[in-house]
Amino acid sequence: MTATRRAGLGLMVAAVLVAVAFAVPRWADWQVWPRAPRSMSDLAIPPLHGLWEPTWFGPGTLPAVVLALLGWRYAAGLADRLPWRRLLPAAYAATLAWMLALALVDGESGLTRVLGSDVEYLPTAREVDDVGELLRTYVDRIPYSAAPDNWPTHVAGHPPLALLFFVGLVRIGLGGDLAAALVVVVLAAATAPLVLATVRVLGAESAARRAAPFLVLAPAAVFMAVSADALFGAVAAAGLLCLALGATRWRGRPGSGGSSVWPAVGWSVLAGLLLGCCVLMSYGLGLLAPLAVAVLVLGRAWQPLPLAAGAALVVVLGFAAGGFAWWEAYPVLHDRYWEGIAADRPAAYWMWGNLAALLVCTGPLLGSGLALLGRDAWRRERVVVLLAGAALLAIAAADLSRMSKAEVERIWLPFVPWLVLTTALLPERWRRWGLALQLVFALVVQHLLYTSW
Repeated sequence: MTATRRAGLGLMVAAVLVAVAFAVPRWADWQVWPRAPRSMSDLAIPPLHGLWEPTWFGPGTLPAVVLALLGWRYAAGLADRLPWRRLLPAAYAATLAWMLALALVDGESGLTRVLGSDVEYLPTAREVDDVGELLRTYVDRIPYSAAPDNWPTHVAGHPPLALLFFVGLVRIGLGGDLAAALVVVVLAAATAPLVLATVRVLGAESAARRAAPFLVLAPAAVFMAVSADALFGAVAAAGLLCLALGATRWRGRPGSGGSSVWPAVGWSVLAGLLLGCCVLMSYGLGLLAPLAVAVLVLGRAWQPLPLAAGAALVVVLGFAAGGFAWWEAYPVLHDRYWEGIAADRPAAYWMWGNLAALLVCTGPLLGSGLALLGRDAWRRERVVVLLAGAALLAIAAADLSRMSKAEVERIWLPFVPWLVLTTALLPERWRRWGLALQLVFALVVQHLLYTSW
């Protein structure tokens, strides 16, 4: 089968999966509990954690449409022609503008409604006055039985570094809903250029350039602009870039001298510190391990592994010394998870409904990219195949474990850009119209659905 036919088949399968996932619960009157209802009139939209709530026109509509048109017309050409030192800043600026424009379709509340919610980190962060006490009592406050002192949903569902980030914002005067939201957006927008830089460091600049428009203008921006998980994804991407730099610097060390080993050591240690922080931001980010292994394989150096692992362990053990032991907290969270709404979410739907939600986040063109993974892609774009395959493995583990049931359009954001790299495999004639499809899809999702993130 030709690449064009495989890509078309993958797109068709993705479209059918998304359509069926939206249609089946309503057609079969199947309550799959994507969210706790605000009222009996809520029009829930599984597989997304959101509502049918169209916004036909908002403050961000015109800027978003203009950005989409400019991106469709110029993004591919600029990605091909710009010098690398200018491409990354341009990618960052375009990502930031796209995220802000989409969020502002709902006005200022498009940025503030999530972080200001009672179940999120920021309201709790404003009440923290003793970090030491927070760490010492963190695990005790996870169970529902700790009421009325149990943590709200997102705080309980994550290790304390996620909350401490927002505590830090409060302490430096950026604890308002809008100020904190803008900080999250500014940092999360770095994800695309960090991923592109990693691909280039690993020797696949041409693939990075082909994927750049799809990464920068991905539908995932709908969910990234207002989600702390997008911040976690940026930290993860930074950690993996540092690991790639450590591996490639080590590989380039002259055999007779040791002068270049120290930059490799520095990058490897920094990678471990960042990836260790990821583990203390989200329990699910232990699943970055396949991506880290893929980076080391592509970098053809294993020397960074003990350094990075040791640095990550320092972070984890440092928190344990302060009172929060990751290995003690996770079983407690597991019990709370299954005492809550997760017990009502049927695996018979969410095992595949999760994948449909992922396709809404990435855009349906991911189906085409995944369909092109194979022997030909391995020969031409080994970097893309290994990185995307590692991200796919991580998502499969999360899905099959049943610890991800619903809300994955947010939870899986750290893995999304590595999957979107598969757009580099698309046939050349797909680039313009495929990008148009992704842009229109993002605009439709943002304008028709209340996405909760």
